[in-house]
Amino acid sequence: MTISGRRVAGAILSLALVACSSPSASVVPTDCATSAPSADQATTILADAKRAQVATNLGSFIIELDASSAPVATANFVLLARCGFYAGITFHRVIAGFVAQAGDPQTRSNRGPFEGLGGGGPGYQFEVELPDESQPYERYLVAMANAMDYDFVTGEIRGGTDTNGSQFFIDLASLVGQLRPYYSVIGKVVDGTDVVDAIGAVAVNNGQDGVPLEPVIIASVTIEPGG
Repeated sequence: MTISGRRVAGAILSLALVACSSPSASVVPTDCATSAPSADQATTILADAKRAQVATNLGSFIIELDASSAPVATANFVLLARCGFYAGITFHRVIAGFVAQAGDPQTRSNRGPFEGLGGGGPGYQFEVELPDESQPYERYLVAMANAMDYDFVTGEIRGGTDTNGSQFFIDLASLVGQLRPYYSVIGKVVDGTDVVDAIGAVAVNNGQDGVPLEPVIIASVTIEPGG
C-alpha cells in the first residue's frame, strides 16, 4: 500500500512537533513565571525584545523575533529566556531536512533517549495562536511545538488548542506544503544559519526519534533590544 506525502508528513509531525500534552514543571528555575503573559503584558515585554541570541555547544545563532501573529507565544519565549529556563536544555529531537526541536527541561539532567522525552514544559500551557492560513513555514523559521490533535488528512482540529508551552522548533528546510498553519510562529534565524545546519546534521539514534548521539546543549538564550 502506498502512503501519500501528506500522510507521511503527518506521521513525522506526530513524532517531531508534539510538546507535552499536560503541564509539567520538571526542573524549572524558581524565578520563572508560573503562567503565560496576558496580551497586554506581552506588549510591554516585547517593547525591548527584538532578537534572541542562542548559544549552544556547536556555536551561536540569532533569532529575529516576530510577534506579528503570536504575541503571547513570543513574549512567553522572551520571559523564559530571561529567567534562564533554556540554559542547559538540549535539542532533544533532530530530524534531518525537517526540524530541530528543543525546550524540554527534563533534558537538563537526562541527555539520551528516555520514556517521556519531549513531555516536559514550564508547568503551564496556553492558547495556540494560529498564524494566517497562508503562513509559509520556510527554512529557519522558528515556531512553537504543541500537542494539538488534528486529522492529518482533512486538517480538522479535534482538540489541544491550548497546549503551547516552552518547546520550539526550527525548520531545517522549507516545509511549505508540509505543515498546516497550526504552530505559533515566533521568529526566524537570521544569523548563524551555519550553526543551525550543523545541528541539523548531527548523528541521531534513529530517523524517527531523532535523539542526538552527542547532546546539542543550549548554554543560554539572551534577549537583545535591537536598534
